[in-house]
Amino acid sequence: MSRFFIDRPIFAWVIALFIAATGALSLTQLPIQQYPAVAPPAIQIATAFPGASAQTLEDSVLAIIEREMHGSPGLMYMESVAQADGSGSLTLSFEQGSDVRMAQVDVQNRLNRALPRLPASVVQQGVRVEEVNNNFLLFMMLSSSDAQPDLYALGDQAARTVVPALQRVPGVGRVLLFGSEQALRVWFDPVRLQSLGLSSADVLSAIRSQNLQVAAGEIGALPSVAGQSMVATVRVDGQLSSVAAFENLLLRANPDGSTVRLRDVARVELGGQLYATSARLNGQPALGIGIQLAADGNALATAQAVRAELARLEPHLGAGIQWTIPYDTSRFVALSVQQVVLTLALALLLVVAVIFLFLQSWRYTLIPAIVVPITLLGAMTGLLALGYSINVLTLFAMVLVIGIVVDDSIVVVENVERLMREEGLAARQAAIKAMRQISGAIIGTTAVLLSVFVPLAFFDGAMGNILRQFAVVLALSVSLSTFLALTLAPALCTLVLKQALPQHGAQRGFFGAFNRRFDAGTQRYLVALGWILRRPGRTMLVYALLIALALLAYQRLPASFLPNEDQGSLLVNVQLPPGASKERTQAVMQQVEQFMLAQPEVESMVGVLGFSFSGQGQNAALAFVTLTDWSERSAPESSAQALAGRAFMALSGVRDAVIFPLSPPPIPELGSASGFAFRLQDRSGQGHDALLAARNQLLGLAAQSPVLAQVFPDGLEPAPQLQVDIDRERAAALGVGFEQIGQTLGLALGSAYVNDFPNQGRLQRVIIMADAPARMTPDDVLRLTVPNRLGQAVPLSSFASTRWVQGPTQTVRYNGFPAMRINGQAAEGMSSGAAMAEMARLAQQLPSGFGFEWTGQSLEEERAGAQFLVVLGFVLLAVYLCLAALYGSWKLPLAVLLVVPLGVIGLLLALLWRGFEADIYFQIAMVTIVGLSAKNAILIVEFAKTLQTQGRSAMEAALVAARLRLRAIVMVSTAFIAGVTPLMLASGAGALSQQVIGTALFGGMVSAVVLGVLLVPLFYVLVRTLGEPRAGASNRATSLGAGHE
Repeated sequence: MSRFFIDRPIFAWVIALFIAATGALSLTQLPIQQYPAVAPPAIQIATAFPGASAQTLEDSVLAIIEREMHGSPGLMYMESVAQADGSGSLTLSFEQGSDVRMAQVDVQNRLNRALPRLPASVVQQGVRVEEVNNNFLLFMMLSSSDAQPDLYALGDQAARTVVPALQRVPGVGRVLLFGSEQALRVWFDPVRLQSLGLSSADVLSAIRSQNLQVAAGEIGALPSVAGQSMVATVRVDGQLSSVAAFENLLLRANPDGSTVRLRDVARVELGGQLYATSARLNGQPALGIGIQLAADGNALATAQAVRAELARLEPHLGAGIQWTIPYDTSRFVALSVQQVVLTLALALLLVVAVIFLFLQSWRYTLIPAIVVPITLLGAMTGLLALGYSINVLTLFAMVLVIGIVVDDSIVVVENVERLMREEGLAARQAAIKAMRQISGAIIGTTAVLLSVFVPLAFFDGAMGNILRQFAVVLALSVSLSTFLALTLAPALCTLVLKQALPQHGAQRGFFGAFNRRFDAGTQRYLVALGWILRRPGRTMLVYALLIALALLAYQRLPASFLPNEDQGSLLVNVQLPPGASKERTQAVMQQVEQFMLAQPEVESMVGVLGFSFSGQGQNAALAFVTLTDWSERSAPESSAQALAGRAFMALSGVRDAVIFPLSPPPIPELGSASGFAFRLQDRSGQGHDALLAARNQLLGLAAQSPVLAQVFPDGLEPAPQLQVDIDRERAAALGVGFEQIGQTLGLALGSAYVNDFPNQGRLQRVIIMADAPARMTPDDVLRLTVPNRLGQAVPLSSFASTRWVQGPTQTVRYNGFPAMRINGQAAEGMSSGAAMAEMARLAQQLPSGFGFEWTGQSLEEERAGAQFLVVLGFVLLAVYLCLAALYGSWKLPLAVLLVVPLGVIGLLLALLWRGFEADIYFQIAMVTIVGLSAKNAILIVEFAKTLQTQGRSAMEAALVAARLRLRAIVMVSTAFIAGVTPLMLASGAGALSQQVIGTALFGGMVSAVVLGVLLVPLFYVLVRTLGEPRAGASNRATSLGAGHE
């Protein structure tokens, strides 16, 4: 094949240009994101049961729905959460690769089977099924220039114009309004109703019967009488459309002509539909809008589209209304990708510089410098065809590819140059002869590399998704590099190379000095190699000690899933004691604002009251803190993690509040904060109190562990609850039905959505509830009256009493078992893997009947840790089988595989030296080093095997092959090391991930080349002489080694 392109260089150019052109076009079409889709697809069922307790919601709604979901195809785990405000959700997470659209259809069908068994008010409120991503891409704030802004009017404006427009933006999942649109609120006075002989049920019935849409038909409708000449629609204004109209609504007409209207017993106003949440921007009230990414959304493209849509909407927002986006997670994604792109460009320059240093001619350097960018562009076409994206992992792969793919072209150029210099051949004849000699070796090393990377694409889970895109880039690039090395590189040699380079020692100046030093080093290397070959026993003992050192280093290396990056933001979870009011929560949030906004690293802060990732309630709050640019926070004490530590210490003294500053998770879809996610389960039905006691015992044990830090319950604590005890017999004697009792309590204390009314072109809700002064104390509850069968008002105190109890404000079920959520961090100097192991150990000390499971990122970390050993074993087996097929020998591949631990030892020691952890990037580096170590060893083994078939002994063949291939091995290895050096020294956004993989590859490659060139010849000799008589082999080694001394 190479001869064809040597004779037709233009043909080779056309193919290369076509690859580059299609790659450049593909590059413009590829989406850009931080990570590939690694989180399991999730479907959420959201419900509302106004006025219900968390336990009631769980028992009467979520548990019923949950039972129907068991057995859904591809379901991995599910978690339901019931809140005391009557809201609940069931989140179902499916295995990677599941068709999320079909999963949503299946969930909807299963839900439909459960709907008839749910309370009527739950069905009326609506049960939503949607794809979910619980983390926020952006947090947008609307504010008004008014001194006293009307946040409900602002919320109504947002609900009418902003929210619908943002929901239509491609890539946007859910848009959450932290505030409220308007609703018509009817605040009735129970005392006034009783005095007039009315009840709250009468108010509900009157609104329901008098505020409705009437379809009155038409006059002249068919069939009509003969001679009918006109048709007209009949209109009746059934729906009331103003506050005045509702105030005038008739409740009762008395025989004396007097009337009782709604205004006589209630206060009617345009208020908020919800009062549960509110937002603050830098300490000032504002309206918050949280924007979540769709399951298949692209963070950068979606963020840009949202900003463009807001700019389009700005003229329509109204006078004095401004929008701002103080919290934007896509900023970190964009900057981290940009940093890796800069690293990629720098790596390319460094690799070219190293090639020029060794080849010492711009003509010779030009050939691999042309091949590398064509290879990278060609890989873009493959990524687009497979539906992948440009992300941190694919860019990391490209950085590594630069140092790998340049190898094949260097081998071609170096061999052509050697033949031109040693045999005096012209460029064309030298290219033809060189390709005959090395084509097999190039294809062989490519096959080995593919056997390393291709198997990675077949593993599942988050780890499989991460490794798959990385492996695909490497496999595509290596394959293209081989193709170009066999076609374009020899064709370019005939066009570009004019004359052979002078002998290395004959040059003057810088290159002459470099060559003489390299030649001197080569001689010292050969002397050391001869010493090693004469002492195989001692050398193998040292090799065994190196393996033992590698195992010890691996055991000491802490484990984690992904590095905890400084993402330029923090989350602050605020929780007050159970039963604390929103007013108290706001006072604590103001203290958090005062501390955070006083820090030089903080740019802005958004606070949300009534909402947190732990749950919803008046005692919960969450802050989104945006930090200044990374360039302004280069000192370690200015990092996000350092600020979180300072904030935790400073805010730990805030009275009556638990405040946890947290870093965002490395992968937002796998959790709401960094650290581990633990689910303690009651698997034997011991009850909520026993589960709570077990959780508190576990928290106590965790607080004493030196391995753990900031371990806290991720949820809302039990709160004081007013238990109303109904004497059913007494109630029946008074003619009061239990249904009427429940309705009276629900209408007065929990509110009721009656129907809708038209307001400025939009249908909005009509909601009734007792006015605030009538529902503040337990006595107010007992003063409520219930109509009996005779229509008489019977006070609740006649048949009921109240008492205070402790009850759950939030209930959680995980995979069908009642559960408690616990989050935490590893202590300083400890890894997340060690923290998870410690939590598992402590959980064994709990009473029998309790179990635990991991979820989110922790579950993926657990699965990845167990899967990696399978991956590594499979890769080594694939390499062995590939080499066995290439060499036609079962034992010769061992000479290559024995070099693998030599690269691993450097990788492990480098990570320990810099204090990094064994995470996904470590695993990627490990697999890469396996391939590159093997490739370097193949260069020696292949030449030695060829020389031995020519009649030389194994010892002599190994020495000659090592001498001939040393310069090429050092050149390609140095080029690779230079390519990963910018990763190792990275700074700025996403620097930690670059540093981990760069350090691992740097250390692994240095040890692989330094130790490999010394020991691979020995491995070859030992494998080739395996089974020969020891005396004969020893005599040959002694005589040959002496000859080299």
